[in-house]
Amino acid sequence: MRPIALAIHGGCGVMAKLDLSEDEWMAARADLARSLQAGWAVLTGGGSALDAVEAAVVVMEDSPHFNAGHGAALNAAGEHELDAAIMDGSTLAAGAVAAARRIRNPVKAARAVLESGEAVMLAGGAADAFARESGLAVVDPSYFTTERRLEALARMKARAAAGTTRLASEAEKHGTVGAVACDGAGRLAAATSTGGYTNKPVGRVGDSPIIGAGTYARDGICAVSGTGKGEYFIRHAVGHEVASRMAYLGESLTAAAAKVIHEDLAPYGIGAGLVAVAADGSVTAPYNTDGMFRGWVTAEGRFHVASHAEVFEVTEEFARP
Repeated sequence: MRPIALAIHGGCGVMAKLDLSEDEWMAARADLARSLQAGWAVLTGGGSALDAVEAAVVVMEDSPHFNAGHGAALNAAGEHELDAAIMDGSTLAAGAVAAARRIRNPVKAARAVLESGEAVMLAGGAADAFARESGLAVVDPSYFTTERRLEALARMKARAAAGTTRLASEAEKHGTVGAVACDGAGRLAAATSTGGYTNKPVGRVGDSPIIGAGTYARDGICAVSGTGKGEYFIRHAVGHEVASRMAYLGESLTAAAAKVIHEDLAPYGIGAGLVAVAADGSVTAPYNTDGMFRGWVTAEGRFHVASHAEVFEVTEEFARP
């Protein structure tokens, strides 16, 4: 059995420490730990990396603390349009949904698209209809709305009216969730889900559902899930770029990911981050903002979660069987 590995992120649009109470920070970290637990249980049970990343992302989509599923950002019309993707590194099969409005867990719909084999991406009403026909849970759009997202939309609209949008914090603007994994057979997978950025144009689709940009996996190389201003991730094909630097330049996972986040994207002054896992089970989680919700499991089965610089070890361990 090869080394298994799992890493997750809950977006680099992390609020300043004083913006939430300690109880709220603890609740967010607890949901990161639950996400790790869900994915790790799959891997330690002999399951696939693809199943593991889906399970991990579903937990974060169901949490109000992250910008995906319940808790997703609102667009300029005050509506939710959800994007998600999943990719199997062993076959390069992928599935995605974009601008969906009613799918409770968009990552599950992305997985269903992958398994259908008829398309890589479905968008808008067609994505919602496909999810319903596939037996997945669909909900009233109000399910996704939280008070914090309504407040964020009001602030961003006020900034837009005052011409101060560029002064908005990363937390006000965007967020994403994602997971990457390597299973016992050496297979890699990645999944990403998001509500996009606050006050985004109606119909805007970001990098999360774009294979090779915000989501990418390739066996023998790495799996990547990104978070940040999607337009730049698309232009730089971030996920594929990290894999290409490893495959063609011989760079390590850490070096390749750091180069893309801290050098390629730095000139644009955007908040960006990613989590990635290599074929040898190594993981990395670079970001250029004040913080990024993130978590990983060590080879010894120790769980770690973080939002800012401080890293917390989860007290309850889920050791290998």
